[in-house]
Amino acid sequence: MHAFDVLGDPVRRRILELLADGEMSSGAVGETVRAEFGISQPGVSQHLKVLRENGFATVRPEGTRRLYAVNSDPLRDIDAWLDRFRRLWTPRLDALATELARGERERRLRERSGDGDPAPQ
Repeated sequence: MHAFDVLGDPVRRRILELLADGEMSSGAVGETVRAEFGISQPGVSQHLKVLRENGFATVRPEGTRRLYAVNSDPLRDIDAWLDRFRRLWTPRLDALATELARGERERRLRERSGDGDPAPQ
C-alpha cells in the first residue's frame, strides 16, 4: 500500500496523531478512536495492523498489553517527496509572515503615539 493510501484514511491519521504524543496501548488507542469515530475494536485493530504492516507504527508486547509507537521513517520519506513542492508555498508563507510583522509593528507604533485607541462600538 502506498504511503498516501495509508494516510488517506482519517482514522489512521488520528491514530498516528495519538501515537505522536508517545507510546500507547492498543486498548487506549481503541478507546479514543471508538469514541471519536464509532468503530468497533476489531476495526481499530485492523487500522493498527495497516499502520504496522506499512511501517508507520511499531508494536512491542509488555505483558498482556501491546504498546504502539510511531515509526518516523515513512514520514521522512513523505516529507522528502513533499520537499519538491515546498517552493510553491514557502515564498507565500514568508510574504504572509512579513505582512503580519509589518502590521504588528504599525499597531505598536500607533499605540505608542496614542493613535491606537480602539474604535467606538
